[in-house]
Amino acid sequence: MTGARKPVVEVRRSQRRRRTVSAYRDGERVVVLIPDQFSRAEESEWVDRMLARLAAREGRLGRSDTELLTRAARLIDQHLGEYGPQAVPASVRWVSNQNGRWGSCTPADRTIRISHRLQDMPDWVLDYVLLHELAHLIVPSHNARFWALVGRYPKTERARGYLEGVAAVSGVPLAD
Repeated sequence: MTGARKPVVEVRRSQRRRRTVSAYRDGERVVVLIPDQFSRAEESEWVDRMLARLAAREGRLGRSDTELLTRAARLIDQHLGEYGPQAVPASVRWVSNQNGRWGSCTPADRTIRISHRLQDMPDWVLDYVLLHELAHLIVPSHNARFWALVGRYPKTERARGYLEGVAAVSGVPLAD
């Protein structure tokens, strides 16, 4: 994906490993497990190889519109359940025409659009933006009641700070 940033990589060497190499995501990091006897050149080669494998696997899994709808349903259950059908969108989809905002909601037709720029961001940031847009189905404005709903998400402040940092670096103002 264009503009994708290289993840933080932690290499763990093991004296018990002889030939196998594996990698997995741990939050925002990628942990690569290699045999202790690998040279620095072999380590570098295998880190690149394992990052490519993870990216390919994640690309196959993708972050589809269906995944967005599933995430939205989970967030509704966790944070907005008492609103029932009022909190359920008609559709949630990725869009590539939102460069000045992270997401948008049209309460009249119950549609939510999420900027493709969020596809490479951590799940907790995506969840914040989704919950923000879902809250607009209940409260269309950015009043105190709206922010109280958004504030139910435990990582609200952290996600807002993350997005403010991304906006500052990219020169795009952060729209609420």
